[in-house]
Amino acid sequence: MTQPTHTHRANGGKFAEIEHIHGGGASEGWVQVIYHDIDRDVRSYTNPEDWEQNWREIAPDDCTVCLGTGTDHIKGNAANPCGHCYGLGKVLDSGERPSEIWDVASIAGGIIQRQLEELLNLRRIADNPAVLALLEKERQQTLSDSTARNEQAWREGQGFGPGGQRYTGD
Repeated sequence: MTQPTHTHRANGGKFAEIEHIHGGGASEGWVQVIYHDIDRDVRSYTNPEDWEQNWREIAPDDCTVCLGTGTDHIKGNAANPCGHCYGLGKVLDSGERPSEIWDVASIAGGIIQRQLEELLNLRRIADNPAVLALLEKERQQTLSDSTARNEQAWREGQGFGPGGQRYTGD
């Protein structure tokens, strides 16, 4: 049996990426991703942009039952947690399911640590002076655009002057 390498972000399922091929003849210049849908035993293809956007790679410590989602795929109820990984979506580094409370705690600690590292990286990006300057420039542009739109709407609106026009001081 082929080992799954990817899962669909929205629909789940087990997929194996086979290869990237460059088209020839009528499809010259096109690149296609060939993949195997393991659940339906069907080979298919898509473009690389769709592949990157809609499929995600299965990490080595993802649960083998729910493929990292943490929801119950066996009974089809996405509101219930997976019974294999207790809803964490991850298993031990050895690939074994957590068997005691300390195993679950170590998995949860690893998840929290990865999230903290990602948050720290995002804060570093947000605190970059170039990013702050770009955001301030965009804010000023949005403010001046909205002021101009408001003033134009006021000038074109109904007033109390002759013919319903506004007095503009001219």
